Amino acid sequence: MESLNLFIDGEHVSAENGRDFERTNPVTGEVATRAAAASKADAIRAVDAAAAAFPEWAAVAPGQRRRMLLKAAEALEGRADDIVAAMKSEIGATEAWARFNVMLAAEMLIEAAGLCTQIKGEILPTNRPGSTAYAVRQPAGVVLAMAPWNAPVILGVRSIATPLACGNTVVMKTSELCPRTHALILEAVAEAGLPKGVVNAISNAPDDAAELVETLISQPAVRRVNFTGSTRVGRIIAETCGRHLKPALLELGGKAPFIVLDDADIDAAVAAAGFGAYMNQGQICMSTERIIVMDAIADDFVAAFARKVESLPAGDPSVAAAPLGSLVNRAAADRIRDLTEDAVTKGARLLGGGGEGTILNAAALDGVTPSMRLYSEESFGPVAAIIRVTSVDEAVRVANESDFGLAAAVFGRDQNRAMAVARRIESGICHVNGPTVHDEAQMPFGGIKESGYGRFGGSWGINEFTDLRWITTQDGDLHYPI
Repeated sequence: MESLNLFIDGEHVSAENGRDFERTNPVTGEVATRAAAASKADAIRAVDAAAAAFPEWAAVAPGQRRRMLLKAAEALEGRADDIVAAMKSEIGATEAWARFNVMLAAEMLIEAAGLCTQIKGEILPTNRPGSTAYAVRQPAGVVLAMAPWNAPVILGVRSIATPLACGNTVVMKTSELCPRTHALILEAVAEAGLPKGVVNAISNAPDDAAELVETLISQPAVRRVNFTGSTRVGRIIAETCGRHLKPALLELGGKAPFIVLDDADIDAAVAAAGFGAYMNQGQICMSTERIIVMDAIADDFVAAFARKVESLPAGDPSVAAAPLGSLVNRAAADRIRDLTEDAVTKGARLLGGGGEGTILNAAALDGVTPSMRLYSEESFGPVAAIIRVTSVDEAVRVANESDFGLAAAVFGRDQNRAMAVARRIESGICHVNGPTVHDEAQMPFGGIKESGYGRFGGSWGINEFTDLRWITTQDGDLHYPI
């Protein structure tokens, strides 16, 4: 198998030391991808290339940048079949999930293209006679982008699209679990005619990640960092950025609550909870992990949800005969088994479940209590906790007990009542009568608490990836006190 190279300054190059690493298929155990293992020198070379390309790219007219990003969206869609194959082999994704990734990522590039002419400033009132004061947004410089494996095309494109639209150049550190998928993204974007060095990608062996990230963040030319991934790694990124005084945008873990009020449409709630809990085998930061249902309708809801769970078996994604695919690796599957066993041992009732290796069927546990690990730990897999409560206040308390605060949902026929509950939930995102899993390119996406800080999407993304400057001009003579 040919080794996948680094992409630096518009060229595919091998790692400095000739090293590479392997990513295996989670289902078969066969080698899915062999990729270059970048060294510290390679990382610095990528940053230097991006820094050298920055002045030219920052000066490109917004209409021209827009046209390139639109071409990038077309190029990405043109590589859909290759991306689907890569996602199946590298992370065990279903074809439906892979194609959805390509579709939404293309929309993100189109949305970013529209942002090119929306980077605005304003004239500010000033107390100085004859002076005009401007607030101006300008490109920041080199952006370091780090995206995860679970929604690799969506999150990979999101990590670079708005930075590019704002006139920044990018170095993307690809995920060790899907280097080919991420490489295909960068190749598609580069095909749109961007100058050399505007987009760069480096892959790395898993054991080298910490040293490489430290090296990248420490480079003076890197002016922004964005990271999507686990809270554990996000803390390390934040601490490193803090030491180097680099602004960071962090979208981290989640433990999304899904509140079912006593006047909810049970069928609608079951459908949304099933989608939110098990899409992509529950490996989404917004996945429904806690279904908080009021006692008055709990029995009816659980009975209906049990039927939904039983209808969602998993299978080898290469066969494409089941709604769910594989988990990313055996460790992830073993973690789900451990969380399930812990809950059952402590009194929860298992709905669904089963499977072998990394292929796990949908499962839910009814009667989850705070003594069970599943109550508070992020599972990131095809298992949901059902927690019964007696009142709205208790439902809100349980929802807010989590250290995470990314996505949430509230179901109830009385929209005003449900909205009042939604306003009390501590999360960056909340949907009334909709699933916790919902993303659109133009929305302010991000969390609070241990789910991170900052926002991707729309004008909020512009604020993250530009510098705000105060510039003045003076007409007439100035008089100084000395």
